[in-house]
Amino acid sequence: MTDALKGKTVLITGASSGIGRAMALVVAAEGAQVVLVGRSRVRLQAVADQIATPTLVLPADLAKPAEVNRVAAATLSTFGKVDVLLPNAGRYIPGNVAEGNPDAWDELLAVNVNSVFRLVHAFLPQMISRGTGDIVVTSSISGHQAIQWEPVYSASKHAIQSFVHGLRRQVAPQGIRVGAVAPGIVLNALWGYDDPARIDAKVALREGLRSEDVAEAVLFMLTRPAHVTIRDLVILPQNQDI
Repeated sequence: MTDALKGKTVLITGASSGIGRAMALVVAAEGAQVVLVGRSRVRLQAVADQIATPTLVLPADLAKPAEVNRVAAATLSTFGKVDVLLPNAGRYIPGNVAEGNPDAWDELLAVNVNSVFRLVHAFLPQMISRGTGDIVVTSSISGHQAIQWEPVYSASKHAIQSFVHGLRRQVAPQGIRVGAVAPGIVLNALWGYDDPARIDAKVALREGLRSEDVAEAVLFMLTRPAHVTIRDLVILPQNQDI
């Protein structure tokens, strides 16, 4: 344990399961107070029950702009600041474009892209005024190359990569670090993995990552000295090379 996150306020979206849940537990173990955002209050509370530091549970549908605004207002009202923003919530839709559902694509883009833009916009002013802050967005290997079986999802993550790189250059002079973590296959519910034995088997074959692997990578990014920015961290299972 370091003191890098002790007493800091960390907001995590998609915190009820998978990578978000793992992030919440990791940063809380480092002494951070945590804001947990997700769609299910029951599942968020189950995560909060495992955390000893001050925790705020905020159920929200981030596809709706008003809900993003409500999350920001409630967080700043409770803690007064956000030191670390981890926009992690995401939807996943694979498949051929010709057979797809554009309405479902709109919802994916609302969560994967628009909610990230809006959350950053909401919390950036107080980071700028204090001259410090960290933003690490959950991207994907799909943000580094277009994958043919998931073109809409790939497009959403390419948008995130462009946003992160442009934003980083805007706010670096204000002491704010911005980066993205881009995992390959993660063995969690988003990818249809919820059986521990099945997850263990895939890990043994080096064909998938645990959510905890990604969370620990993010923790590494956040705990570097202030003069160090890790702008992109691509993390793959050893036998995935696409």
